[in-house]
Amino acid sequence: MTRADELIAEMTLEEKIAQLYGVWVGASESGGDVAPHQHEMDDEIDLDALLPSGLGQLTRPFGTRPVDAALGALSLARTQERIRTASRFGIPAVAHEECLAGFAAWGATAYPVPLSWGASFDPALVEEMAARIGADMRSVGVHQGLAPVLDVVRDARWGRVEETIGEDPHLVATVATAYVRGLESSGIVATLKHFVGYSASRAGRNLAPVSIGPREVADVLLPPFEMALRDGGARSVMNAYTDLDGVPSAADRSLLTSLLRDTWGFEGTVVADYFAVAFLKLLHGVADTWADAAGAALHAGIDVELPTVKTFGEPLQRAVEEGAVDVALIDTALLRVLRQKEELGLLDPSWSAMPSALVGLDLSDPTALRGAVDLDPAGNREFAARLAEEAVVLLRNDGMLPLSASRRSAPLRIAVIGPNADDPYAMLGCYSFPTHVVSQHPGVALGIRIPTLLEAVREEFPEASVRHARGTSVDGGETEGIAAAVTLASQSDVVVLALGDRAGLFGRGTSGEGCDAESLALPGAQQELLDALLDAGTPVSVVLLAGRPYALGRGASEASAIVAAFFAGEEGATVVAGVLSGRVNPSGRLPVSIPSGTGAQPATYLAPPLARATDVSNIDPTAAFAFGHGLSYTSFDWSPLVAASSYAATDGAFDLSLTVTNVGVRGGSEIVQLYLHDPVASIVRPVQRLIGYARVALAAGESATVEFHVPADLASFTGRDLRRIVEPGALVLSAGRSSADLASSVHVTLDGPVRVVGHDRALEPEVRVAVPVGQLAG
Repeated sequence: MTRADELIAEMTLEEKIAQLYGVWVGASESGGDVAPHQHEMDDEIDLDALLPSGLGQLTRPFGTRPVDAALGALSLARTQERIRTASRFGIPAVAHEECLAGFAAWGATAYPVPLSWGASFDPALVEEMAARIGADMRSVGVHQGLAPVLDVVRDARWGRVEETIGEDPHLVATVATAYVRGLESSGIVATLKHFVGYSASRAGRNLAPVSIGPREVADVLLPPFEMALRDGGARSVMNAYTDLDGVPSAADRSLLTSLLRDTWGFEGTVVADYFAVAFLKLLHGVADTWADAAGAALHAGIDVELPTVKTFGEPLQRAVEEGAVDVALIDTALLRVLRQKEELGLLDPSWSAMPSALVGLDLSDPTALRGAVDLDPAGNREFAARLAEEAVVLLRNDGMLPLSASRRSAPLRIAVIGPNADDPYAMLGCYSFPTHVVSQHPGVALGIRIPTLLEAVREEFPEASVRHARGTSVDGGETEGIAAAVTLASQSDVVVLALGDRAGLFGRGTSGEGCDAESLALPGAQQELLDALLDAGTPVSVVLLAGRPYALGRGASEASAIVAAFFAGEEGATVVAGVLSGRVNPSGRLPVSIPSGTGAQPATYLAPPLARATDVSNIDPTAAFAFGHGLSYTSFDWSPLVAASSYAATDGAFDLSLTVTNVGVRGGSEIVQLYLHDPVASIVRPVQRLIGYARVALAAGESATVEFHVPADLASFTGRDLRRIVEPGALVLSAGRSSADLASSVHVTLDGPVRVVGHDRALEPEVRVAVPVGQLAG
């Protein structure tokens, strides 16, 4: 019998239930809501009354308000000792935090947001970032991180696009799985969210109903979760807020138990998204009382109520005592919670509340500790810059970039214009701590150094004359400043125009949770500013600092250059300036399509023929810049894609290869993307679907061979009877520079019977980038 089993046998009902909820101390001090309906759910918590029974989780001890890292770690350690000594079993709480764009704590590194992770097409780099984030969290006493987001973008109007990795399930799956591996390697429990369907809400509205078929769920939305659990080893899952065809995820046993546990074999914990259990009564109307909500969630498979006790406390205890809820449900959830605490060492009698960051420090004078723990060291900043460098996407370039002072006899005159030109928040997403929390505390410093684009351009071009005009705000619609911006442009050699978003929450921004868009037009008067500057005649380089893709109107074809940086973090501006100068050779690729028009939504590249441009509709959803697109300052030649054999069994595989050569004059990275087309299938299929990719870094003149071992499993899909199958027949496999730029293709055939595949199927190809030919002699 394990320690967890022994504890369950000894615990009272009240002690059991106490392990199944969290407490959010100081939630009322967070400023504006950082969770839906937060202040409507803000019940007074008598911690002294709760602690004798124990406590399952502590919610956001660092992420609720600005607190110095050392003082926060000391406070958490003391709280944990208080929890241990107050209860008879002495079990510490699991402390959880947000970590979507870095550890969400004051003074911690603000890394690029997940949409930038997707743009990097570099899972290995994302894994290393996650390990750094996890190490920082563990050093101050945190155990669980509420990341990554595995929602696949289905409608770019949804405010939380910035939190996603992109619109393709394979890209989302591979990058998210890498993040999970990194976070888990540091000892932090990774939490997959939001399970499942959240991103497919009607009209892209937050928490709106989801009305999609089981095949779209199975083939588009579930694969990232499946890979992150099976291959990444994630130990926790968070439910989605939404209802899927009328069934809220928090009360869906077929999802949280039958699929997640019985089919996939998940043994970790399912935690409720904040207030999701209470929402069964408050928002969904499928529970009459708080006790009904608690019972429904437990029966579905939710183990822990977060962020604070509302339904799993007294209402649940009363329901069990009255026989309305079976105590076996409590014991089932409790066993999973205690086993996870055992894995974390929290049931070890020798466990110490003192985190590693405080070891060796003098704790007698807490005020002297301020600044003793650095959560944004130079190594973190350098890594944040490295990831941003791989994530910035050059969409268009008519030769304007890179800007070079050496080509001019006089100092370059640069006009830096736009609402995001001189704002550090333009680099941050809604879950970056400064945006999420500091913005709700006027007068509090950001906690980290975040250069603005204007500052970075001045630093990057010290000999240039750099002048600034705002033109308009992000979303205010003002046009009074456009004339001054045009005047400045006419007096300059080039214009750097910083457009895009201001991240926020629940309407406090143009991107982020609860900041959904009616259309993909640039917010406010930004399109008017762009059009006026294009008319001025000075070459314009648009820099899109945003959390979602926007239609750029004339700018898509008339701007001299377009650079996209999806909330690229604290070093983002420095990296963008480096792209403008040429110090950084851009290598990012679009994780989401950039639309041509503002209203043809929802639309992604992952579409069947009738969802693309047709002659029976006057609406053309073709993207201005397709998924996977991105340019470089060097050039690459690709040999034709070849297959070792054109035939394979339905349980076999294909071996493909091609050679990439850097034929330019400088080093750079190419992204080789492998797409699958199924011309005839028993179910309507997307025209193209990404099944693999490789990032290939080459010096000038170097070549490398890229090899893909493609199991037939990757051609599988959910058939008419809702079983996943591999069908015999013809396939087309293509090597693409983007989903719309396929360099070469091979026609292959699968032979044999229809084959049913399950959770043990291959989820990705084996990819090998051979040693560059130019290095073999060395």
